[in-house]
Amino acid sequence: MVNIGNMMKQAQELQKKMASVQEKLNSIEVEGRSGGGMVKVIATAKGDIKRIMIDDSLMMKEEKDMTEDLIVAAINDAKQKGEEASKEEMKSVTGGIGLPPGMKLPF
Repeated sequence: MVNIGNMMKQAQELQKKMASVQEKLNSIEVEGRSGGGMVKVIATAKGDIKRIMIDDSLMMKEEKDMTEDLIVAAINDAKQKGEEASKEEMKSVTGGIGLPPGMKLPF
């Protein structure tokens, strides 16, 4: 017979480890490249876009910084709206019972 107390303790330990990993993923940065390195994207391992760099040869220099910032803002806005839509969909599945903070599906 399975000891429910041990299962609960293991579940709590797993939840703490998952929270720690999620926090760590926010601090890990990765770089994506395209066009032979002419366009670069710096993001966290969780997918938050931090910076976009476009080679000077692809656009007018005086527009470059603003364009890079606008692209980052648009991507992050889309990501936030996607997360909100996901939460709303999950509410319909869970009958309005929210998941604990930081808990996301799929696990």
